[in-house]
Amino acid sequence: MTNSKRPRFRLFYGWYIVGACVLISVYCSGVMIRSLTALIEPIVDEFHWGYALVSVAASIGGLESGLLSPLVGFLFDRWGPRKLIFAGATITGFGLLLLSRTNSLAMFYGSFILISTALSVSAGVVPIALVGNWFRKRVSLVTGIVVSGVAAGGVMVPLVTWVIDTYDWRTAMVIFGLGAWVIIFPLALIVRHRPEDYGYLPDGEVSQAVDVYEVQPSEQYREPDIGAKQAFKSRAFWHFSLGMVCHFTLAIAVTTHVMPYLSSIGIPRATSSLVAMAIPLVTIAGRLSFGWLGDRLDKRRITASGMALMVIGMLLFNYVDIAGTWLMIAFIIFFGIGYGGPAPMLAALIREYFGRISLGTVLGMAMGVAYIGSLIGPPLAGWIYDVYGSYQGAWFIMAGVSFAGMVSFMTAPRASRAMLVAGKLKDQANAF
Repeated sequence: MTNSKRPRFRLFYGWYIVGACVLISVYCSGVMIRSLTALIEPIVDEFHWGYALVSVAASIGGLESGLLSPLVGFLFDRWGPRKLIFAGATITGFGLLLLSRTNSLAMFYGSFILISTALSVSAGVVPIALVGNWFRKRVSLVTGIVVSGVAAGGVMVPLVTWVIDTYDWRTAMVIFGLGAWVIIFPLALIVRHRPEDYGYLPDGEVSQAVDVYEVQPSEQYREPDIGAKQAFKSRAFWHFSLGMVCHFTLAIAVTTHVMPYLSSIGIPRATSSLVAMAIPLVTIAGRLSFGWLGDRLDKRRITASGMALMVIGMLLFNYVDIAGTWLMIAFIIFFGIGYGGPAPMLAALIREYFGRISLGTVLGMAMGVAYIGSLIGPPLAGWIYDVYGSYQGAWFIMAGVSFAGMVSFMTAPRASRAMLVAGKLKDQANAF
């Protein structure tokens, strides 16, 4: 039986969880994702490795995240988020400390294996699935807020760049490795797994003895109940996953190579670090606006429009050295909003199509597939530069990849049809 009265606390506890997830995402993203572009040149200068070899570190991160995301999603559904975030913070610190001691390419890659493992365990699937458990009506918007923390990590790029340039990159990694323990451990204490464990329904309604695994008696809270196996067999799941492969391919290639590219066309390193900061900050506009629109309009079309904006952004980026730096402003706007827009939509689409009974598992599998893109994008862009001495060809290819992602989202079946097919598959499985 559901009691619609609000709890005596005015602010729904889910919002505290959102705040903790945002702060964790800011730190993890700022130190371990956004700032990789600031590390490439100092490491190349010290060890004389090629850009392609160094940028493989980003692909290692993608491979590790891709392999671990399904497992992390599975563990999230069974263990809850707190243990995973604690483990991720611990590994983060050790990974950055190991990176500070790098003296060989194998050790460099090994440190990134640890760092990417930490990202998979404490960030990525965990905060997105977590807020998906606590919110239903505003799941797109709330997911947009959480993934905006990943974008807001861009504010740390100038800070990380300054620490690297002032002290050296090894000292910087020690500082930020210790910082992971100081900042993330306390935030992990805030998170809770499911609202039903505390007498709530999603969005803050109060419930009496609600079990997430039982069908809710109120029609208002009735949700799709599609198991993981049925979701993996559905066409919609693969349309979304392959669309995100295209998104990851382009996004990670650009964020990894933005500073080397701008340096190659004569833009000072201090200026290029501001561009690297501006891109993720502008994605916040896309993440929040698309999250707001996703709760009101067709999520497939909203996501596809973000991919279309990225196509325009890449074409603009390709001609910055010809048209001048003013074109870079247009690139940041189009690419940033387009890059940010689809970010909250994958979890929102999966929750809408398949429900939240196996949300962590299904989302983890989808993100595992999507991370294939991170294996392709950065090394491809670095290889093109090493061979041709220019990034121009890489950016044309990335524009085509984004167009393919747009088509994948546009041609996905509607939610009602996808759930009907998945439901039939579930009935057939139960018959056996």
